Amino acid sequence: MIKSEKKQRTIAKEVTLKGVGLHTGKNVIMTFKPAPENTGFTFKRVDLEGHPVIEARACYVTNTQRGTNLEKLGVSINTSEHVLAALVGLEIDNCMIELDASEPPIMDGSSKFFIEKLEEAGIEEQEALVEEYIVKEIISYKDETSGSEIMIMPSDKYEITTMVDFGTNVLGTQNASISQISDFKKEISNARTFSFLHEIEMLLDNGLIKGGDLNNAIVYVDKELSAETMKKLQVAFGKEKITIKPNGILDNLTLHHPNEAARHKLLDVIGDLALVGTKIRGKVIANKPGHLVNTEFAKKMARIIKIEKRNKVPKFDLAKPPVKDVNAIMEMLPHRPPFLLVDKILELSDSHVVGLKNVSMNEPFFVGHFPGAPVMPGVLIVEAMAQAGGILALSMVPDPENYLTFFLKINNVKFKKQVVPGDTLIFDLVLDEPIRRGLVLMSGKAYVNGELVTEAELMAKIVKTKNV
Repeated sequence: MIKSEKKQRTIAKEVTLKGVGLHTGKNVIMTFKPAPENTGFTFKRVDLEGHPVIEARACYVTNTQRGTNLEKLGVSINTSEHVLAALVGLEIDNCMIELDASEPPIMDGSSKFFIEKLEEAGIEEQEALVEEYIVKEIISYKDETSGSEIMIMPSDKYEITTMVDFGTNVLGTQNASISQISDFKKEISNARTFSFLHEIEMLLDNGLIKGGDLNNAIVYVDKELSAETMKKLQVAFGKEKITIKPNGILDNLTLHHPNEAARHKLLDVIGDLALVGTKIRGKVIANKPGHLVNTEFAKKMARIIKIEKRNKVPKFDLAKPPVKDVNAIMEMLPHRPPFLLVDKILELSDSHVVGLKNVSMNEPFFVGHFPGAPVMPGVLIVEAMAQAGGILALSMVPDPENYLTFFLKINNVKFKKQVVPGDTLIFDLVLDEPIRRGLVLMSGKAYVNGELVTEAELMAKIVKTKNV
């Protein structure tokens, strides 16, 4: 993860559009609203008590049968992908989407109308920088049942290629690509959803696509259009007559692009990968993509990003002079050898500190822990972490030599790997909240050779010594 040079963006004002939900057939009012920095995309159900909010995250995907459906605490958002694709396509980072139903309006089956409304709202920069995940190695996911596969490889930008092959003569094999996300509006946003005739029949028989008509879905005719089927379609779409065009699609619709199906699949990929929750820098290649493989891939990427964030090692230059050497540390801390467990402070700000401890065989605790198998005690790793944190806490007072820090609580301690003689421990501590009434809350991590060895949440109190 890196902070890019770009600032986060939201919309300048709220805008509303109305339509019909594809599967429910219900009228829907949807409002895009500006959102604070670092909130990403969220859906709010204003038709439900308490106006519950669902974050656009892959972990909330529950069903992908006829779209990407999210659910949190029993509250659902259905067919989210076209709206999310529009937001990503306009490089918007934060937005609240309010709905008075479970499903956004289908409009014409593309992202075109959402793009138009968002541009009507205007886009404005925020102060925070965009956080971006840079792909360093190939990540892939394959659905063995369908053969669908999606992968991402390193690239200097976010680019996508989709390849579709449904094994039908009427559609054939199609490809679509965009080399930069700014091409989305012009090249992809008006690509409409599509279906095959046999799927339409099944959906009609099961009471679905109540909001469908021939203006929001391309229907490829992959079977003979019987009289019975013709009657069903006439009733469903409110038409006296339905025919098949020479290109194999039902009438009353002209393709925007010869490869509109592949372009719409690319639109879906962008919308589904928005659920990763982080901007991506890499090249996506999707072979026969669908909502299931897209969202499973999004879940996998989200897990990888979460692990990398958790295990992120502070970057520092050992050749640079430390912020504080051991003598400067002893001017602030009352600890002395052999209980002084921090050798250097490498970084220090008003909210974080990075410290270092060189672990040698001369440490007195190795005499008994353990003979023949020296391992640094976990409690001492936490103590060393706390001493580094003490430097941060005491740097907030004008006379640190007149204060002590005392542990109040330690939570969520985890030991990942043993620390042995010859290791160099790096401590990275972040202040979780501003210090109030002498209470200090910190999250700390300890690393060796780029690997996380210990983490803990620490609470301490700064206390003035009695003799002052």
